[in-house]
Amino acid sequence: MALEDVYQRNLHHRTHRAGWLRAAVLGANDGLVSTASLMIGVAAAKADSFLITAGLAGISAGAMSMAVGEYVSVRSQNDIEESDRLLEMAHLEVDPEGELVELQHIYIERGLTPELALQVARAMHEKDPLAAHLRDELGQHPHTKARPVQAALASAASFTLGGCIPFLGAFAPNLGAKAFSIVIFTIAGLVITGVLSAKMAGSKVLAPTVRVILGGCIGMAITAVIGQIAHLSGI
Repeated sequence: MALEDVYQRNLHHRTHRAGWLRAAVLGANDGLVSTASLMIGVAAAKADSFLITAGLAGISAGAMSMAVGEYVSVRSQNDIEESDRLLEMAHLEVDPEGELVELQHIYIERGLTPELALQVARAMHEKDPLAAHLRDELGQHPHTKARPVQAALASAASFTLGGCIPFLGAFAPNLGAKAFSIVIFTIAGLVITGVLSAKMAGSKVLAPTVRVILGGCIGMAITAVIGQIAHLSGI
């Protein structure tokens, strides 16, 4: 098989999307559910005049929180990867033969004979020993590398987009219509999010979409109950 054919085959894999897809899906889902839940809770508490303000505040605060949270968490993953890389460089400098044997054992555990494993390990060490150990010993791959800025931007943008969908319901003519519109818009958004995330991940559509819808509906229902309790309690 030609190298070009191999490259084209690899394009069909979705692993290279791991650095941002999780953040984007999480952001969209969180934007839908948290904004809708916030607005449903406000509507259930009969605070009609506060509904639009609550929606805008929820979208703005949530987007910033998602962006900062994603950046910090993914950056921490970067720090761990970099620490492991420096440690592996030190090991290779101090004990290259020991590292060669370690790589040989890894290949033996994957099914190669000791002789062939040693031959492969030597070939890897001659080409790029650090890359071989990062990949085969520590599982670090360039296409799955954590990308904090990309994850933060994807998360904030998708949260804002997701939050704008239930926010449209705030412009319905009365409080009952607002609550109903928020729920309908949110369910529609959850369906779109579930289908798109499943398609981008290359998985089956039905189960992930149903899971996303059920999770969102449960979140809205719980918040509506809390808002109703707050209203009845006069809070």
